[in-house]
Amino acid sequence: MDGETQKNMVQNALKIDCESESKRIEIAIQTGVREKLRKRGVVVALSGGIDSSVVAALCVRALGSDRVRGLLLPEKDSSAETRTLSCAIVAHLGIQAEIRDITDLLEAAGCYRFRDEAIHSVIPEYDSSCTCKMVLSSLFDREQLRLFSIVVETSEGRRLRARLPLQPYLQIVAATNFKQRTRKMLEYFHADRLYYAVAGTANRLEHDQGFFVKLGDGAADLKPIAHLYKTQVYRMARFLGLPREICERAPTTDTYSMPQDQEEFYFSVPYYVLDFCLHAKNQGMPPEETAGMLSLEVAPVARIYRDIDAKRRTSEYLHMVPLLVETS
Repeated sequence: MDGETQKNMVQNALKIDCESESKRIEIAIQTGVREKLRKRGVVVALSGGIDSSVVAALCVRALGSDRVRGLLLPEKDSSAETRTLSCAIVAHLGIQAEIRDITDLLEAAGCYRFRDEAIHSVIPEYDSSCTCKMVLSSLFDREQLRLFSIVVETSEGRRLRARLPLQPYLQIVAATNFKQRTRKMLEYFHADRLYYAVAGTANRLEHDQGFFVKLGDGAADLKPIAHLYKTQVYRMARFLGLPREICERAPTTDTYSMPQDQEEFYFSVPYYVLDFCLHAKNQGMPPEETAGMLSLEVAPVARIYRDIDAKRRTSEYLHMVPLLVETS
């Protein structure tokens, strides 16, 4: 079974009634914002991707375009496509939006300096003229210890790759987390001044598997699509009539200066394969049955199952509230 056939199979297996689901989410947004949070509207940070676009569209349907404020927060490593598509969804939805390039804030915080220092310690040829990204080996590869690597492209076009020791890895992650936390700081600034709530944009894969930064993109007052698989978010986008270029955009991290998708950075398999494996695992389906439905070997599916459990364990603290000595 090729990738497109797999994708179609997963779409059918995870099919939802978009009209009724949209209404259910809209009611939850209305109730949450007006009655529970007691706010006047919502702020949504827009990345030009499928998740933030669907969240913004659902909020507009629930509250009206005059109660939704978009935020575009690019930085020097952001893809040019990010701003273009973010502006497209703003125009499509008819909402007001603020644009703030956060490069100067990140430079002041040391984001790029700390990141570059860690990369240079692993690849001495690296300097600020290079582009870079962090990658993780695929779960379809043979059984092996899975470690992050840094990939660098020099100004002459040479591509270099090296495994990341623990300390440089931790410093790169800590530095790039500045990006999500800076964006969230600005989201809450605008939410406070408007007396609005902050809408999170995580889908089920991201929420379940810890693909977010604590007190960064993981912070929100409401998360309208955290129960929807990525496949279902794409279906919802088409139902909502979002621009074609957004509906067809592949999931990206838009964190590093080299182009990078979420598969090579974190999930290690195509999103639709992980969607189905996560759903099947949640339903108690054994790896053998899941593999048969996806026309895959059992071994990689078993690795995906183990990786799901591992990511849940290692990211558990991301979901935790602060620990207290007394709880009442």
